[in-house]
Amino acid sequence: MKFVADFHLHSKYSRATSRDMDLENLDKWAKIKGIKVLGTGDFTHPEWLKSLKEKLEPAEPGLFKLKGVKSDTRFILTAEISCIYSKKEKVRKIHIVIFAPSFEVVDKINVQLGWVGNLKSDGRPILGLDAKELAKIVLDASPDCLVVPAHIWTPWFSIFGSKSGFNSIEECFEEYSKYIFAGETGLSSDPAMNWRLSALDKITLISNSDSHSPKKIGREANVFEGTELSYSAINEALKKTENPKPKTCNLIYTIEFYPEEGKYHFDGHRLCGIKLSPRETKKYNGICPVCGKLLTIGVLNRIEQLADREEGFQPEGAIPFKNLVPLEEIIADIVGQGVGTKEVDKEYKNLIEKFGSEFNIILEASGEELKKATRPEIAEGIIRVREGKVFKQAGYDGVYGKIKIFGQEEEKKPSKQETLF
Repeated sequence: MKFVADFHLHSKYSRATSRDMDLENLDKWAKIKGIKVLGTGDFTHPEWLKSLKEKLEPAEPGLFKLKGVKSDTRFILTAEISCIYSKKEKVRKIHIVIFAPSFEVVDKINVQLGWVGNLKSDGRPILGLDAKELAKIVLDASPDCLVVPAHIWTPWFSIFGSKSGFNSIEECFEEYSKYIFAGETGLSSDPAMNWRLSALDKITLISNSDSHSPKKIGREANVFEGTELSYSAINEALKKTENPKPKTCNLIYTIEFYPEEGKYHFDGHRLCGIKLSPRETKKYNGICPVCGKLLTIGVLNRIEQLADREEGFQPEGAIPFKNLVPLEEIIADIVGQGVGTKEVDKEYKNLIEKFGSEFNIILEASGEELKKATRPEIAEGIIRVREGKVFKQAGYDGVYGKIKIFGQEEEKKPSKQETLF
């Protein structure tokens, strides 16, 4: 049994999220995308938790399904906490994803966190709580919980962030470091970049969408294979152990953005339109050449600062990954229209109808099957994305990068052929 999981997303109760981020729409889009296990997100918010308890029912152990609906989608209880606190004379801003095995455990966690801050204020609450203390609260509620640092390289809110992070897991979590089994690569990095740090060999690198709208779920995800589907099976799959006993479920690869598309890959200053590689940043001593203020140091540069291995190193037994582009973005790039336009939406629905799900299209369908189902340049575009034959423009300082599938000269060919025919 093979399945796709996306653990980190947000409900409609989080800031800057779509009002469509409810259970019904998440279930609908999980089917369209081809996602089997979906994080609930935001279980700390009272209204969202109430909705989860009312609308979900137990499925496999530790997993849930929507009541009264025939669906294969399973939900796993997750939430993200924003810890903002001072440590070693520096303000720290760390985002952490929590996994919980039951509503009973969630209630215990929420009681403790409710004493620290206002859980009603946001689906992703901001708490003046040391990340180490958060880990203690969560693991005291249940040792079966998982504490996962989110998007670990993002400049502003992550464990290794250039603006407010640390230089190691141990520096952040201290004696609780041994309970940190996984870390989320985030949109601006992929496992190959993380492999340059030997200190990360002991944790499992996972990828999630951090989605704020239903269409964005699965833009990064995890692919598992095994004989058991349950919370405990997923939990064990995310832990690197020396136990010789075979696992009933294994993480076999992750689905990643091309990291250049992430909005913090390069360094820069958005207000001045300045985008720089780490080498160029060094030339300017980290100062914006336009306004003279400090540059936002991106993920690639931060990895360069902490890396103890050369680019291209791959640890023994490393879990592989695939860089992909969401199907809607591929279609939009090829037809020369924006995501969400009528033509793009029509072709997206056409392909979903023929192949069943987005992941089936971008991961499994053969070139010949794609050419029979859609325009030849769209079929070729999907294959090119799989093979990494794309043109990349790196994102910086909150500006998303761009992945182009055809060069300018190539883009002209399909339109000329259509005119001729």
